[in-house]
Amino acid sequence: MADSGWVDLERVWALQAREDQRFAAERPRSTELLERARASMPSGVPNAWFRTNYDHPPIFVTEAKGSRFTDADDHEYVDFFIGICSAFCGHAPEAIAEAVARQARRGLNLQLPIEDAIWVAEELSRRFAPLRWQFALTASQAILDCIRLARATTGREQILKFDANYHGHLDATMLVVEGGAIAPEYQGQDLASMRSTKVIPFNDPGALEETLTQRDVAVAIAEPAMTNVGFITPEPGYHEILRRVTRETGTLLLIDETQTLLCGHGGLTREYGLEPDLLVLGKSIAGGVPFAAYGMNERLAERVEAPHAHYEVAGEAVDEIALGGTMWANALTIAAARAALEEVLTEEAYARTVVLGGLLADGLEAAIDGAGLSWAVQRLFTRAAYVTSPIPPTNGAEARAADIAGFKDAQRVFMANRGIWDAGWWMGPSLSLAHTADDVERYLEVFGEFLSAIR
Repeated sequence: MADSGWVDLERVWALQAREDQRFAAERPRSTELLERARASMPSGVPNAWFRTNYDHPPIFVTEAKGSRFTDADDHEYVDFFIGICSAFCGHAPEAIAEAVARQARRGLNLQLPIEDAIWVAEELSRRFAPLRWQFALTASQAILDCIRLARATTGREQILKFDANYHGHLDATMLVVEGGAIAPEYQGQDLASMRSTKVIPFNDPGALEETLTQRDVAVAIAEPAMTNVGFITPEPGYHEILRRVTRETGTLLLIDETQTLLCGHGGLTREYGLEPDLLVLGKSIAGGVPFAAYGMNERLAERVEAPHAHYEVAGEAVDEIALGGTMWANALTIAAARAALEEVLTEEAYARTVVLGGLLADGLEAAIDGAGLSWAVQRLFTRAAYVTSPIPPTNGAEARAADIAGFKDAQRVFMANRGIWDAGWWMGPSLSLAHTADDVERYLEVFGEFLSAIR
């Protein structure tokens, strides 16, 4: 159960109301731009997420550099949201900006490979797993290709995901469990997708074996550690069971490192010693330039390379798997990915940021203990979070039970008014490679002020 008895939640909501008023009053230029934008864009934003990510109104950004950005009203923020993990390299890193400018002068999209593609694929195999790679623009697209490839290879239709995992804006993965039944997470989804997706709790070997022994699942999709309900780390031995059972039942294993590649130089795939059949990387792997990659084992690569019939009559089906896209693997994004991997996402940079992540988690723990609260702090290398329960959750249901709805919205606007752009309610503060110890200290200072204000 969420530990809400320690404080009067009416006090929290009253604080939020005051902070919301201050937020609006101190940002007249962003408010003006938002009102103007409503005439040409729904809710005044070019992406609906920009409005729904926060309980308070969005602001307009004028410049971002390193660990900070500035809004249209000249407020500067230390950024712990980092674009939902996409800005892990920091904002506007010089090496990536220069690589993008160079490639822009040479050509952007050729529908032909450039030599940098070989370097990037070789580096991904060296860091993460010895696989063969394809490139996309987003991890959502990469996961969809992986699902198609898995179905074509296994001859099975079903996929398996874990409750509360996010694997992109796909009808087949945006599903939740309500009252023991699978339901679409959002409106407008294809309801037929529910018939081809199975959803089980994370860290439950019994549910895993029961589901996969039916031998109708083409691919099981898992994050190494779940990141969309705070953090849920695997119980000891769980990944070994997942790998064993998928192999025994002929199910392919897809590991989605889109958000966990922040944790280490080779992601959690290397850290945990995982052996996926398919591996998806995205968001920050090219420094925030739209780029994703998916790796596949030799069996799957052979399936992609198999001869197929050429198009002979328009509209007739062929035996080719539906992979790829016009803008995928374009020269610009590949150049950005090489610059990020070669010059920014270095072992030394990861090691330094993991240390800062430990300091951030230690500071959260000290502030919470100092306030006399029995909350658990969750640690995930370069990231940290807390849950308003004394015991960290082990699955999605426990995470939802531990949450106080709306509480972190009050925290976020309080911290934004003091120059900290905090993470969304579903995740804890995330560090980029550009953050410093002073940035961490400032976050903890404001977080402590928030706890004092609500006590």
